Amino acid sequence: MRLALSMFAAAALTTAVVAQDKAAPAGPAITRALADPARADQAGDDARRQAAAVLAFSGVKPGDTVIDYLPGAGYWTRIFTGVVGPKGKVYAFWPAAGAKYATKSLPALQARNLGNVVAQVQATDLPTAPQPVDLFWTVQNYHDIANNGAGEPALRAFDAAVFKLLKHGGTYVVIDHADAPGTGLSGTETRHRIDPAAVRRQIESAGFRFAGASRVLANPADDHSKPVFDPAIRGKTDQFVLKFRKP
Repeated sequence: MRLALSMFAAAALTTAVVAQDKAAPAGPAITRALADPARADQAGDDARRQAAAVLAFSGVKPGDTVIDYLPGAGYWTRIFTGVVGPKGKVYAFWPAAGAKYATKSLPALQARNLGNVVAQVQATDLPTAPQPVDLFWTVQNYHDIANNGAGEPALRAFDAAVFKLLKHGGTYVVIDHADAPGTGLSGTETRHRIDPAAVRRQIESAGFRFAGASRVLANPADDHSKPVFDPAIRGKTDQFVLKFRKP
């Protein structure tokens, strides 16, 4: 009976965590950035990534300073550069421990000479920036912070560093592969997933206020049992989008 109640409570908490916020329409800055001919090579991914809806949910706007943390091939970085415009700034950062992931992506991003983008591997594993930022953004990376036995202490240190970087009123957006309710951090290395309720608890404990969630990347057909690289589910995982604000 206790186990059943515990599982019910975990499921209820997860439902509350990912409850759909009313979708905001994409503003003109986002629309223009997505339509930029210079990113025609990546536009085919926009629908799958729900780019317009996710960016609108984040609240990013012209003039903002953004950190795109562990930016991969720079998909989001190249959109942010158009959204924030010439008065904004985009930092595409890899942590020192993630330098190997920047081997190809970093030179390619730097070669684009995006005037408002600074792309680099940082000297430390915790995020830093030369100025306070409006938006800290990380996609499908948060679960990795807990890997290699690092667990909750690493997440606490990371979230504290993000809190320090953000302006008062700044926004922290985490997108990641969802794990089943009640699984906590148990699947971060094996399935490369994380329970959204655990993410919310971790980030709120750093002093952030929960500012909403979106289900635009949810997939009810994903039962969370498979690793995200399994061909049966790769590219179609159930993902959560959580937004937090620094008071």
